Amino acid sequence: MTKKILVVDDEQKIVEIVCAYLEREGFRVIPAYDGESAIKAFRQEKPDLIVLDLMLPKLSGNDVCRIIRKESEVPIIMLTARDELTDKIVGLELGADDYLTKPFEGRELVARVKAILRRSGLKPSVPLVRCGEITVDAERRQVTIRDRVIELTTTEFEMLKLLAAHPGKVFSRAELLDRLQGDAYEGYERTIDSHIKNLRRKIEPDVDKPSYIHTIYGGGYKLELPG
Repeated sequence: MTKKILVVDDEQKIVEIVCAYLEREGFRVIPAYDGESAIKAFRQEKPDLIVLDLMLPKLSGNDVCRIIRKESEVPIIMLTARDELTDKIVGLELGADDYLTKPFEGRELVARVKAILRRSGLKPSVPLVRCGEITVDAERRQVTIRDRVIELTTTEFEMLKLLAAHPGKVFSRAELLDRLQGDAYEGYERTIDSHIKNLRRKIEPDVDKPSYIHTIYGGGYKLELPG
């Protein structure tokens, strides 16, 4: 089945270029040019992935991301015209799976889209992982803590599944990027910190004193059973 990609940007030329690259790879592309039309298209079309510009008329990209995350865990790649870390971190903390800074290469965007869709559609090699009170059901793509279901984005789910499958093992940021995206893009290691922060907010009883996901300074992150 052809995957549907919602592309949202107020610059028509950028939308046309992105559409051309994605359509060449066999995707069906739905264009939108402002925040309100993006929400409408998302609800009507139910895309498999969203490419979302940060700076939009009517509703900002962050507002659009916030609204979508209340309704869906569809993968989101955020676009930003500014190479400012704050913009990227805010988008990631709202639930975006990845980001690209303008100007960007069309081939890189296509590679990111394929990587995220590949992760979200993979058949699990280990269908069920239990680590203490956390259960990661890869077959159903569901995480529970005790009997409470935790809603995670595709990237958060894959990260927790990897950490839970190897309790006590320290993963560097570069290694997590490589495992999750298939390529450790230079300069993108800080995105891991944002995804870890989101995970802690969702699974930790106290985010200021993590019980599960521990930071190893100079090393990376590991998941441990609460002591």
